[in-house]
Amino acid sequence: MSFQAYLDAVEKKTRLTPRQLIEIAREKGLDAEGVKAGEILAWLKDDYGLGRGHGMAMVHVITKGPTISGKHVGTDGSHSDESDTLWLDGVATKPAG
Repeated sequence: MSFQAYLDAVEKKTRLTPRQLIEIAREKGLDAEGVKAGEILAWLKDDYGLGRGHGMAMVHVITKGPTISGKHVGTDGSHSDESDTLWLDGVATKPAG
């Protein structure tokens, strides 16, 4: 599953775009320096029922932003992403690729 597919699945499960979840995390102070991944994962599990894999995808975008490593960009593998920049504004608004 690509990184983007994880974020798309998070949106489907929570009915919130990744950007909306990032904003909620910001309001809760979960984007502050020193916040541990476990704190963010606990919030996502308690409030939205997200498991560790989907939660860790959100931890990345909350703490590091939408840019990912180019390691899998454009590859043929199951973890291939189209870009090194993740789309955070929801599946319905994603440009055709």
